Amino acid sequence: MSNTIYIGYYFKVKPLKPAVEILIAELGYAGFESFVETEEGATAYIQKDEWNENILEDIQILNSDEFEITHTFENIEQINWNAEWEKNFNPIVVDDICAVRAPFHDKFDTKYDIIIEPKMSFGTGHHETTHMMIQHILKNDFKNKSVLDMGCGTGVLAILAELKGAKPIDAIDYDNWCYLNSLENVERNNRKHITVIEGDASVLKNKYDVIIANINRNILMQDLATYISCLNKGGMLFLSGFYNEDITMIKAECEKYLLKFEEKLERNNWVSLKFLN
Repeated sequence: MSNTIYIGYYFKVKPLKPAVEILIAELGYAGFESFVETEEGATAYIQKDEWNENILEDIQILNSDEFEITHTFENIEQINWNAEWEKNFNPIVVDDICAVRAPFHDKFDTKYDIIIEPKMSFGTGHHETTHMMIQHILKNDFKNKSVLDMGCGTGVLAILAELKGAKPIDAIDYDNWCYLNSLENVERNNRKHITVIEGDASVLKNKYDVIIANINRNILMQDLATYISCLNKGGMLFLSGFYNEDITMIKAECEKYLLKFEEKLERNNWVSLKFLN
């Protein structure tokens, strides 16, 4: 067993939503590599070698007047990640059509059954944005369409796209943990048409019929022009990772490139938008 020492941070958050999602996203950028949502907030882990005493300085939500966030932290040796996740990971079923579960869960009687080894990466299906992206994929025609899953997390959306008949598919994430986890999950679900790539928008070079980007608002705004340049005429663009109040900004950016707004999904103030090129 590895003797890697982790530092565990235990955050208490009031109110929980949407603060916990924002907190986890910011901690991920700061170098924390694993997260568990709890009834009181969230637990976050970082390798001691990657830690410094000013690690929380750039976590903006901690300075927000909208939320009350406190924390404690401690050194932890030899974390059993699987045990952590089995305690906290519940299967989900989207629209009675698609189940997302761990290997230790019983199989559901659904048309699509996706098995995700629940390592500490985003995109297990539990988050509102992933849930809505699954709904978009279920409702639209993906047969023989080339697809980009940008910010793929666990690879769950790329896997569902292939189950719906898409090929070829590129699944890209800048986070090494997500990249490795997506590789595992693609193999676990016996998918043959997904290429997993570690990187950001700078690695994009192909053209796609469908682009799925479930990323936070700032990165979306920064990279939207690059995504759109990779979208075939008549192609579909699905965006999520932002709130109702961000829609005007996102729409304006898409309309600059003559994209046509098609549909909005909403879940607990998180939204997901569909555009046509």
